[in-house]
Amino acid sequence: MKFLAALLLLLLIAAGGAYYLATTPFGPSRETFVEIAPHTATANMAEQLEKAGVIRNRYVFQALRLYEKGTLKAGEYRFDHPVPMTEVYRRIVRGDIYTIGITIPEGYNIFDIAQAIQDAGLGQRDDFLAAERKHTELIAEWTSQIDPAHPPASLEGYLFPDTYHFARHTPAPAILAAMVRRFRQVAQQLALSGPEVNRTVIMASLIEKEVSQDAERPLVAGVFVNRLAKNIPLATDPTVIYAALLDNRWRGTIYASDLKNPSPYNTYVHAGLPPGPIANAGMAAFRAAIHPAQTDYLYFVSDAQGHSRFAASLKEHNQNVDAYRKARQR
Repeated sequence: MKFLAALLLLLLIAAGGAYYLATTPFGPSRETFVEIAPHTATANMAEQLEKAGVIRNRYVFQALRLYEKGTLKAGEYRFDHPVPMTEVYRRIVRGDIYTIGITIPEGYNIFDIAQAIQDAGLGQRDDFLAAERKHTELIAEWTSQIDPAHPPASLEGYLFPDTYHFARHTPAPAILAAMVRRFRQVAQQLALSGPEVNRTVIMASLIEKEVSQDAERPLVAGVFVNRLAKNIPLATDPTVIYAALLDNRWRGTIYASDLKNPSPYNTYVHAGLPPGPIANAGMAAFRAAIHPAQTDYLYFVSDAQGHSRFAASLKEHNQNVDAYRKARQR
């Protein structure tokens, strides 16, 4: 009888100790990461967490399987303050892995995105830029029918602007695949398909870079359509800037030499659309590219107040340009 009483007492003490270890906050006071590989056994997982100072006792963590429901999930977890062991367990069951949020604004090109990736701590700019140029197979469904002998130079135009969340060590191809996957969703939403997709992507990128007012985007699209129909060079500055970026000689200002650059992206020198997109457009620019306004406009220029003035004749356009210059001098 005394033996049973002693045993019961020991069990109560052990249970109380386990309860204390499981429910009393414990853990690091500074940022600590624990990366759990796929198929890690619970015992090994508990050992990792104990060595990292996230939990007090690995055996109590394993025993929680008897009380907590759910499957422990692999991934990288971030801990920065003491919490009960039960909360650690539940976080791993939820798969509450640590991710970095990154927002790609409309109009970012591959160079901008590569820099944003580096600034977010998700990789080196040059490495990511190289991946953007290497993994063009991600967009083969839209570009393979254009000219198999001349595949796209990069993923430009197909990395849809949005807010994404990635684990710290996500490889560049996986990040790019997520952005292309988002583009695919948009393409399906807009009913884009076939060989005309690339032309629409190019047009949308020009519209995106030319104006910021959504209401003006269809008008700009209409200007481009009218100029293309008349075989008039588009003469759009963003293509000149992009050509300079590709040559690694963009100096922050368009010079006369830039306007004479023989690059196929220079729409002052070459009529028609450039050979590829110059940026990654948002939804409004795509809608404008698909549904351009039907006008007789052939020109447009900024009015120095964030809007554009449109003209059907060169004379009217020159008047708008003069008004713009005078407004800039005030």
